[in-house]
Formats: sequence, C-alpha cells, structure tokens
Amino acid sequence: MKPRISPAIVSPTLFIPRLISPFLRHTLNNHFSIHRAFSASSARQSWLAPKRGHNQKNRKGRPRVPIGGSTRGTTVVWGDYGLRMRDHDRRVSAAQMSNGADAIKKRLRGLRYRMYTRICANIGVYTSGNENRMGKGKGNFDYWASRVAVSKIIFELKGDLHEQVVRDAFRLAANKMPGLYEFVKKGDPPVMGITKLDQGLALEDMKRPRLKLPSEGTTAYLPAADS
Repeated sequence: MKPRISPAIVSPTLFIPRLISPFLRHTLNNHFSIHRAFSASSARQSWLAPKRGHNQKNRKGRPRVPIGGSTRGTTVVWGDYGLRMRDHDRRVSAAQMSNGADAIKKRLRGLRYRMYTRICANIGVYTSGNENRMGKGKGNFDYWASRVAVSKIIFELKGDLHEQVVRDAFRLAANKMPGLYEFVKKGDPPVMGITKLDQGLALEDMKRPRLKLPSEGTTAYLPAADS
C-alpha cells in the first residue's frame, strides 16, 4: 500500500512538465517555491533565547521592581493554574528554566494540556573565566538568562487536568529552579510586591500614604525619668 502524502507538503514544482524550456522551468520553480504552509500566525520563537541577536553586551542589572504600584504579571491570564515566584527577585538562566519545563512535561506525559511561558531568556551573561586579571573587557558570552521579578508568573497550564496532578508537576519544576515558588489558580488576587490584594485590600489603598494606627495617635508619652 502506497503511503498517503498530504497535499500541504507536496511542492507544485512536481507537476511542472519537463518538456518545457529550462528558462521557463526555472522561472516557474522560483514562482511556486513554498517554504512552509500558509499560516496566519508567525513561526514560533524560542523562549530560551531572544528573537534577534544582541548588538551590545548587557549589564548585570537587577530585576524590575514595581515601585509605582504595578501588579502586572502576577495573575494567571491564559491558563487555569500557574507557578509564581514568592521569595524575592533573581536571575534565572535559560538552562534552569528549560529543566523546569522538562520536569512539567515529563510529569504530564500522556495528558492533554497546554503550557504557557510568561518569561523569556533575553539577558546575556558574560564571563571572563577563572584566574584572569581584572580589566580587559567584560568577557565572552556564556549563557542567556531572565530577570524574574518577585511574584511573577513563570508557567501556566490549561487543560483537563486534576489540581493535585498540576501541583505535583509544579513542585517538580520548582525543585529544578532557584528560589521559592507558590501554586496559584485563575481568579486569585494580584500581588503588589509581596502583599496580596485580598480581604478588602484594594490597589488604591496600597498607593496611599501610610495612615497612623489608632493607637499611635492616642498613646500617651511617658515622662522622662528623673536623674
């Protein structure tokens, strides 16, 4: 039985007759050349490396600190469950993030799900090696990394999955990456810094100046001790 070939991968150049002139055949080949099937979406890019190469060496820098009251990236958007960093900001290498993603895929093997990545390794790390004198430049490229802020969602999962199975998969992924992480679900309140905006606490309340407690205004000051 002959194998069936999908029409999407058959090149139209196979149906060009070979009795025409070589110039016309070359023109038709260039006109009908197809690199990939048509798609309205762009080709998927790797999240473990930037889309374009770096033109200059990145500084070490520090992760973004939302001092203006931003809660962006702290809630689940596309999936049903998420893995969120909860201790403090840090720099996570592409290899560490890849190990975490592989741990999730291995735990959920055979199940129907979709995983979303909310971060990208777009920061270059450069090293000059051991036992080198100081100076003489920043060093050579070593690996890609990502600056992950505190309370940032890293992975999201969506599908017909049991919550305990997802918790176990995220636990395995957290063990492969530096830092402390927590399990969140869709609909959980956002986080400003390390403060969760729940139990009546709104974003506007966090942006206001700190109010004095009732005890601070009524506390009587003790007289100075006599010498």
